[in-house]
Amino acid sequence: MPSFQIAVLRVIEAMSLGESTRLHDIGEDELIARLTGGLRMGEQVICGPGDDCAVLTSGKPGWLDLLKTDVIVEDVHFRSGENPEAVGWKAMARPLSDIAAMGGIPTAAVVTIVTAENLELAVVEGWYRGLQRAAEAFGVSVVGGETSSSSAVSAVISVAMTGRVEKECCVYRSGAKVGDAILVTGKLGGSLQSGRHLNFTPRLAEARWLTKHFKLNSLMDLSDGLAKDLPRMMKMSGTGYRIDNSAVPCHTGSDLEAVLNDGEDYELLFSIKQDATAELLSAWQKQFGDDPKLSVIGEVSETTDAPLSGGWEHFSNSPR
Repeated sequence: MPSFQIAVLRVIEAMSLGESTRLHDIGEDELIARLTGGLRMGEQVICGPGDDCAVLTSGKPGWLDLLKTDVIVEDVHFRSGENPEAVGWKAMARPLSDIAAMGGIPTAAVVTIVTAENLELAVVEGWYRGLQRAAEAFGVSVVGGETSSSSAVSAVISVAMTGRVEKECCVYRSGAKVGDAILVTGKLGGSLQSGRHLNFTPRLAEARWLTKHFKLNSLMDLSDGLAKDLPRMMKMSGTGYRIDNSAVPCHTGSDLEAVLNDGEDYELLFSIKQDATAELLSAWQKQFGDDPKLSVIGEVSETTDAPLSGGWEHFSNSPR
């Protein structure tokens, strides 16, 4: 459908909702769809809004460029008083996780900080130590950014990141096929309560190994809970899903409800042909052992008999 027709439809839909509609009435996914539905996409854009990263053509033959921006907000993604260096690590690690979810290699980042003018300097310096520690650990150059004061209580750290990926290694959310096995790395649940959300390791090495050695059909990272992210991936693929609840790997002290709803896990969720699963699990065990664990948790189906509900929803959930 031409972009101008999409834009007209968005206007009509907005009018039908009425002027009193609030963001919590429609939620994050619908908001993004409304805001991005009519945006112009140039010839260099291979994948725009909707995946873990934007994907662009590259000047280097055989490669694609990746672009991602992410933000953490005080009292949503971290709490005031938490270790500033750990907060900075998380701010950089989140877009790194998105680069991993495309099978990519991170290259450079710019950092924007917005905070109150009376914040202690030591806190901001701590954020930057954490940002730089994560950047150095994963080969990212921090090449600039912006700072701004705000009278608002909440502090904001935003990181925009570039990356690159070989064409044959780039994996999108939208490629799942009926009959695929659904797999997840690591264990899930309880990230916020345990503090893991501040010190997780982006699965860049694991994603690179996977995409170099196996043909994944779909891939994303888990940030909003399995109940939110799995349906997103299957919706983009035009498929359904079946989950074996007993096979979902839970952290000690977490249960299936926490896995479905907590979010902030930053593990890889992907699908692959069923007949490649045994070989993958064997090769994974030789390469990584159980650190992290790799689990088959379900199957891609034509329809969804037991749809998942829940997960983190910006504009609808209370502060974490």
